Amino acid sequence: MTPRSFFAAVALTVAAALVAPLSAAAQALSLDQLSTYLNGLDTATATFRQENADGSTSTGKLYLHRPYRMRFEYDPPDRSLVIASSRSVAVFDPKSNQPPEEFPLSRTPLNLILGPHIDLTQARMVVSHYAEGANTVVVAEDPEHPDYGTIKLVFSDSPVALRQWVVTDQAGGVTSVTLSDFKTGMTLGDTLFDIQLAAQRRAGR
Repeated sequence: MTPRSFFAAVALTVAAALVAPLSAAAQALSLDQLSTYLNGLDTATATFRQENADGSTSTGKLYLHRPYRMRFEYDPPDRSLVIASSRSVAVFDPKSNQPPEEFPLSRTPLNLILGPHIDLTQARMVVSHYAEGANTVVVAEDPEHPDYGTIKLVFSDSPVALRQWVVTDQAGGVTSVTLSDFKTGMTLGDTLFDIQLAAQRRAGR
């Protein structure tokens, strides 16, 4: 999996959903409501289906531990692995035991939902916000660095949940991640998000 295919599809769908109940009129949840929900999210797990920019699809397990930590573990025979930790994102080549390629988390749209405090009302952060059927859709970008790409978040109701996100990266590649079996509130060990440990294990050390 190339870094481009990951950041295009981390459509960060991060595959995607976090929300509060919608009204009977299916009005969009407010940005304050969505910010409160995201800030209340500590740990979560989910299964995901990823649609990549090249038309291929992948499945796997997602682990989330805010702030700054996320792990995409792909189903066999795919050995792809993506870990966000310590403000870096590491992309492991499924065909290599070499160290992963790393990128600053701050240069990816995922930073908008993994940071310690999320405020979607921040000036120029949200470029689009609307109701779509029973869902609420938010499209956001870093107001200081719009060239880093955008992230589209899709929230459902009953219960409030993040169902999908779609990431458009710097090169225009689009990746979407759709979540299912979304669970919160569990204990997740630090080793899940240890980039160095993952590299040692894949190298057979």
